[in-house]
Amino acid sequence: MAATNFAALTAQNKIVWSRELWQAAREMMFIKRFTGTGNGSVVQRITELTRTEKGDQVLMHLVADLTGDGVIGDNEREGFEEAMQSYSLAINIDLITHSVKNKGKLSDQKSVINFRSVARDALAYWLANRIDQLAFLTLSGISYAFMNNGAPRTGSPFPGLAFAADVSAPTANRHRRWDVGTPNQLLAGDTAAVAATDVPSYEMIVNLISYAKTHYVKSVNADGKEYYVLLMHPQAVAKLKMDSNYITAVTRLGGSQEKNPFFTGAVGAVDGAVIHEHRMTYNTLGAASGSKWGAGSAIDGTRSLLLGAQALGMVDLGPPDWNEEDFQYGSQVGINIDKMFGLRKPKFFSIYDNAVEDFGVVACDHAI
Repeated sequence: MAATNFAALTAQNKIVWSRELWQAAREMMFIKRFTGTGNGSVVQRITELTRTEKGDQVLMHLVADLTGDGVIGDNEREGFEEAMQSYSLAINIDLITHSVKNKGKLSDQKSVINFRSVARDALAYWLANRIDQLAFLTLSGISYAFMNNGAPRTGSPFPGLAFAADVSAPTANRHRRWDVGTPNQLLAGDTAAVAATDVPSYEMIVNLISYAKTHYVKSVNADGKEYYVLLMHPQAVAKLKMDSNYITAVTRLGGSQEKNPFFTGAVGAVDGAVIHEHRMTYNTLGAASGSKWGAGSAIDGTRSLLLGAQALGMVDLGPPDWNEEDFQYGSQVGINIDKMFGLRKPKFFSIYDNAVEDFGVVACDHAI
């Protein structure tokens, strides 16, 4: 029996399809708009691989600011030099893969080429969606054993990813809780203390921006101005839009600078915060009662993320591999996609907080 068109694909055909799928996936990825190769990007995309004795890893480096005051006048200079402090962080890489297969020639109502097109779209969406899920969980410090809505991730291989063990809870000085009752203050992060009334407001944004600047969280630059990206759940944004002070601030400030990538799709830009909403922002809507936040673990909450530069490191080792295989003497066709990458939320020693802290993200818990 003659082979199907899949079997006739040349290696060059496979390379073209592979690159097209990764391009489609990256276009679909929410985090793409914040991704760049420079150290001024919210998500730093790293493509150079450093091989270490522990395997294939990528190393991120940080050179800390100088803390000394130097020398004045004609006083002695030699022997008073300050050593520059540098730190490195390894990002482990792993492979995620998924496959689709048609039922066979008789039941397949479309041509083989059409099946490839449908498979490409489905696999591209899957790849973009899963990378987004893992990126949000990594930034939030939530284990891959959970879905982004707080429900257990059952039957998933993701908890076994090489970089899953590197997911870490927000550090002490990067974890805040919005408390309306104190009134309107950012307190130390504590999900058990979240109250139903602790919903986001304009005051929360102002406090978050001030907190990030005070703790030297590096901002991102656009047209000479400093900004932070604030990721919020749609229900949190809905609460925010009902706040009269927020409405006044948005009306007063007017339009946004949409020519900058991280302004694309923003719901607002106020006081240095570019606000984006996304349903993958970690929340407890899918968690069972008793596994939520607040009194009796019954209050639904969400972890909004204020992101500065280098909030997330993403290893991207090229386009995914696209593989096709015949089954049942060529009457069935399967398509498999492999993508090798890694994620890690950078943590370095902060000379300003005198502790190891998340480098570019402040997590803020509140009710929705």
